[in-house]
Amino acid sequence: MARKSLQVLVGLVLLLLIAACAQRPPVPLSSSIAAPADGRAWTVFVTSNGFHSAIVLARADLPAGRLPETGDFPQSRFFEFGWGDAEYYPARKTTVGMALRAALLSTPSVVHLAGRVHVPVPQPPDFEVVRLALDSGAVARLVSFIEATFARGGKARAEPSGPGLYATSLFYPAHGRFHLGNTCNTWTARALAAAGLPVEVEGTTMAEDLMSQVRPLTTIPTE
Repeated sequence: MARKSLQVLVGLVLLLLIAACAQRPPVPLSSSIAAPADGRAWTVFVTSNGFHSAIVLARADLPAGRLPETGDFPQSRFFEFGWGDAEYYPARKTTVGMALRAALLSTPSVVHLAGRVHVPVPQPPDFEVVRLALDSGAVARLVSFIEATFARGGKARAEPSGPGLYATSLFYPAHGRFHLGNTCNTWTARALAAAGLPVEVEGTTMAEDLMSQVRPLTTIPTE
């Protein structure tokens, strides 16, 4: 009986870790709250719904000619980037089998790119937004990391692999293998570390592992 209970517990933990990178944000992308009139340059947003994390960049802050996939969303002022398992993350209906494959195997990955009209804002109780003020060099390094995540197959830009989670989003093939030690939150941590922020990548698998490190960084000065 004890062994069976342990197996159930392990199964639940595995499912929780996989679900961490497939949760839909509880707030719509078309929030009615517009960006502040005195919006700051070089502001990067890290979002979390308690399970899944993502990075949001302003179109105005993207270096010219970089991240050409954003051209698929010409009306968007902000872009949200997330990463996860190629089968489970895009699935409209998920199954235990999908979760177990992602949990127990090293699986292909995708980038989820969503266009936003408005700046992301917190939405209690679960949707958290942390603003990070970065200098231009940090932003360039962050963009380079995100750009390198797209699997373009030698082409100038990646072709969408399928519809996204919202009307204004798409999935794209990505580099990197998803597994329990390399979740969406690990990817976000790695992106921020690449930008030069003091974020530990190893051991960052759950959203709170990431956000507990990111919250204190809101005082980083701009250039």
